[in-house]
Amino acid sequence: MTVEQLNDPQRRAVTLTEGHALVLAGAGSGKTKVLTTRIAWLIQNRLASPLSILAVTFTNKASKEMQSRVGAMLPIDTRGMWIGTFHGLCHRMLRAHSRDAGLPQTFQILDTTDQLALIKRLLKANGIDEDKYPARDAQRFINRCKEEGLRAPAVQVDDPFSRRMRDIYELYEAQCQREGVVDFPELLLRALELLQNHEPVRTHYQQRFRHILVDEFQDTNPLQYAWLQLLAGDGTCLFAVGDDDQSIYAFRGANVGNMADFERDYARGNVIRLEQNYRSHGHILDAANALIANNTGRLGKTLWTDAGQGELVRLCEQPSDHAEAQWVLDEIRALHDDGLSRQDMAILYRSNAQSRVLEHALFSAGVPYRVYGGLRFFERQEIKHALAYLRLVSRIDEDSAFLRVVNFPARGIGARSIETLTDQANAYQTSLAQAVARVSGKAGSSLAQFVSMIQTLRDQVLTLSLSEAVEQVIDTSGLREHYRSQRDGAERLENLDELVNAAKVFELEEDLAGLPCGERRVRAQDELSDPMTGLEAFLSHAALESGDTQAQAGQDAVQLMTIHAAKGLEFDAVFLTGVEDGLFPHENSMYEPGGLEEERRLMYVAMTRAKKRLYVSLSQSRMLHGQTRYCLPSRFIEEIPEDHVKRLSAKPAIDDWIGSAVATRMGGGYRASSPKSAVASGIEVGGQTFRVGQGVRHPRFGEGTILGLSGLGLDAQAQIHFLDVGTKTLALGVAKLEIIAR
Repeated sequence: MTVEQLNDPQRRAVTLTEGHALVLAGAGSGKTKVLTTRIAWLIQNRLASPLSILAVTFTNKASKEMQSRVGAMLPIDTRGMWIGTFHGLCHRMLRAHSRDAGLPQTFQILDTTDQLALIKRLLKANGIDEDKYPARDAQRFINRCKEEGLRAPAVQVDDPFSRRMRDIYELYEAQCQREGVVDFPELLLRALELLQNHEPVRTHYQQRFRHILVDEFQDTNPLQYAWLQLLAGDGTCLFAVGDDDQSIYAFRGANVGNMADFERDYARGNVIRLEQNYRSHGHILDAANALIANNTGRLGKTLWTDAGQGELVRLCEQPSDHAEAQWVLDEIRALHDDGLSRQDMAILYRSNAQSRVLEHALFSAGVPYRVYGGLRFFERQEIKHALAYLRLVSRIDEDSAFLRVVNFPARGIGARSIETLTDQANAYQTSLAQAVARVSGKAGSSLAQFVSMIQTLRDQVLTLSLSEAVEQVIDTSGLREHYRSQRDGAERLENLDELVNAAKVFELEEDLAGLPCGERRVRAQDELSDPMTGLEAFLSHAALESGDTQAQAGQDAVQLMTIHAAKGLEFDAVFLTGVEDGLFPHENSMYEPGGLEEERRLMYVAMTRAKKRLYVSLSQSRMLHGQTRYCLPSRFIEEIPEDHVKRLSAKPAIDDWIGSAVATRMGGGYRASSPKSAVASGIEVGGQTFRVGQGVRHPRFGEGTILGLSGLGLDAQAQIHFLDVGTKTLALGVAKLEIIAR
């Protein structure tokens, strides 16, 4: 790659000779090319030696690609250069200065699992009640403090729980120091403290690294920015490349404001905008530009291309999520028939739980697919746990299911107890459940309680419908409560809800609606002499869908992924699904500062993954908690100009399927509804008529607004957003709601 092959802004960025610069690199504008070419140009023109350059990336994949590209341009071995991730480079620095950093030369790194195990040991050793002070909460507290640059004594607390967490942090730090181990946040914090507290070390690196290049600067957190500032001495050129419009990792601590701070602290007006896009056609870029222009406080840029306008963004609205999945499948088949390989097509979704319906459609049609950067629905941890409980309810003697969940959620049954139980089962040639009676002491008592719970659960659920049974098992087993208590448990809870939906759909497909899931049903088309129960049939269905239908390595397959996982990737055809208010933007974003703008950036990232064709789809109804939820189109669709859109379905009159009462936004939120008949006349229960948009008061949850209504009579339900506790679905016959004037 020569400088002459670059466009003017790229060339200006690559050939910068002195001073700091902020490069605003839009999607598909060649930022990696600029970074690698700049490194090569500096070395070729003797403006820097390979050892005087520090290049920071965010992933190991990106750092290896950078090394590979630089190595291809220059006749040098790039392995000795300081090119790597923040964690990797800090680790390298600490190894070189372990004594100054207060670490043994042979210090080891704890991964997330090891860190949690160490905290649990500490809690037990110090007599701290883990039920009251969960190890995961302590882990999150410790990591958050470190990412803010705070040691335990510096943490300000104002309540007993936080004080106890600070005590645990102090115990944890002391234990790590004794063992000579560091966790991932510690690598960054310890490297920062090394530079802060040891002037000779700081001076050495400031004099050595004359050029510091940072990729994906919009994803940096305050600790990383502080580390870079300490490395940048007088005469050092800081070269930051990023795109504030693609900052989508606030949940990981990324601070999009670092870009504006860098412009103020270092670049001071020297901002180079890479706006020519080499990936997407014009209609896609113009639609994305119009969308992101609604965000405030942007540094500002407008993507353009000389590849022509291309095809319009295709927008399709379907009556249900299953119809949407079928439409996506039909379009994929048509594209493949026209010669487009499946691996050049991607289906994107905001939430992992959405993949289940899409996977089912692809699986049923025999279309190879691959879930990129994640697991297929039925392979996810929380789903496998729930299925294991269901398998035990169906047949308690299944040892593999027993071992999976006997201590999940934790109920004090450790490895020693399991070993004793296994020995008894082997000695008497019985299942683990049958061997429980032969285990004595505390272990035997805990195991017996688990078996008793399964037996009670079996008595409760086998008379319920399949979807009701699945929901009961999720609740009674403790899975829902376990994941609700986790900071990152929201997505797992969504997946568990989707398992209930899967059971509901299976009931309808197999004509099992209203039948007890433990009942064996003999049908004319059944060839089995001993037909399966509804529960057994569903478990078999789940096992088959988690079988070998995912594409093998090298096989031409459709790519499925969350939008977060899609960042940095590109495809000829992109299907952006579930673009509905409450789903995308996600309802949680409505109540978080800056949340809606981050969701819009996420939409922008999704749109700019498409090279030639972009499909945006939504459904008027979607299954949630086994109930139908009626949806509004995402507000983001309204922000895309009509002259860039081709509607593949007629734009509906909104009150054909949604009551006019829900056509307005509610304070940044959204309203979903039931069909027109329910919205127009409302649902009468107990002498009161409930309507969408109505204000209500609950004796426990306080004031709220009805978002949706479904069912009639005893089955009538309302989806209500409460000001204090969020959205809940309540049975109108028992909820004791009071209608209030607004």
